Amino acid sequence: MKVHLIKKQTIEDYCVVNAGSRLPLTAWLSIIRFVDWQTPEDILSTFRTADLLGNGSNRVVFNIGGNNFRMICKYAFGRHQVHLFVCWIGTHAEYTRLCAANKQYSVNHY
Repeated sequence: MKVHLIKKQTIEDYCVVNAGSRLPLTAWLSIIRFVDWQTPEDILSTFRTADLLGNGSNRVVFNIGGNNFRMICKYAFGRHQVHLFVCWIGTHAEYTRLCAANKQYSVNHY
């Protein structure tokens, strides 16, 4: 199933504020345009460094730009497409702080 990315503008806005993220996030976006996912495991097949979060969160963490940036997305597999909601984008250090506060399962900045 094709991916319906919700709030692509969020990614574009982040790139404006964090210029170093523009190239890797643009590359990530170009991959997302052509994927065909049927299960959450397909996400991991496409992005080998991604991690599926537990606790029934239906969330995935993408490591972007050589692990310089992290993006948390919530996914929902529908009948005809996969909905991917951008919940959070930040640096690796910011993600580490988020995890230390145990907020990676509930954060939703967008």
